[in-house]
Amino acid sequence: MSTSIREASRRIPLAMVAIRPARIFDINEVMRIERASFQEQYPKGLLMMFLENNPNTFLVAEYGGKVIGYVMGYLRPDLEGHIMSIAVDPEYRGNGIGSALLAEAIERLIREGARYIGLEVRVSNIGAIRLYERFGFMRVKRIIGYYSDGEDAYYMLLPADEWRGN
Repeated sequence: MSTSIREASRRIPLAMVAIRPARIFDINEVMRIERASFQEQYPKGLLMMFLENNPNTFLVAEYGGKVIGYVMGYLRPDLEGHIMSIAVDPEYRGNGIGSALLAEAIERLIREGARYIGLEVRVSNIGAIRLYERFGFMRVKRIIGYYSDGEDAYYMLLPADEWRGN
């Protein structure tokens, strides 16, 4: 008998989850979560470089000493804050961790001067699209063949002055 990921998710109190800047020794756990979450993963070297260049906006969620989620954000020279990747360990999904990570990344990017926040999302990832829309992101355009398997992406945008601090 198979159990869906949602049914198998562990219920934990969000107040017990710490969101903090990632550290070098978190990279292997970030990679584990990526493998469990995405068809395509970033190579370890790129994650390490991203952490070195964006120490305030590469964040992890930690529960009981274990990294259970992450978000990678950065500020581009044109003052677009960009969410490069966000994921939560499948065992801990449904606890509001993704929302907490996204909110903290947006707050930090705005404090660093972002005028808007952008991201790409698979058109088939309805759950993520709904999350982003709840935060005020709007679908700006469809990018044909964005992913290596040929799937399209939506480019979504949140103007910083419309951020409500969910």
